[in-house]
Amino acid sequence: MSALEKQVSGDHYKSLKIQPIEFIHANGIPFAEGSVIKYVTRWRDKGGIADLEKAKHFLEILIELERKVVIE
Repeated sequence: MSALEKQVSGDHYKSLKIQPIEFIHANGIPFAEGSVIKYVTRWRDKGGIADLEKAKHFLEILIELERKVVIE
């Protein structure tokens, strides 16, 4: 069985046409942005509002890091 066919803990990605990890990897998306995609993709089927809060947190981190880069 392919690792992409196996899901540990739940089935919230099984109904998607493409798993977030496949999209993120194929497009070379960095960690913070990839995390936002992952949480926004699964929030209805797994973590609810908590997943949206996690996505928001990663956006806040990304904004903070990018502002720091601009200042330096």
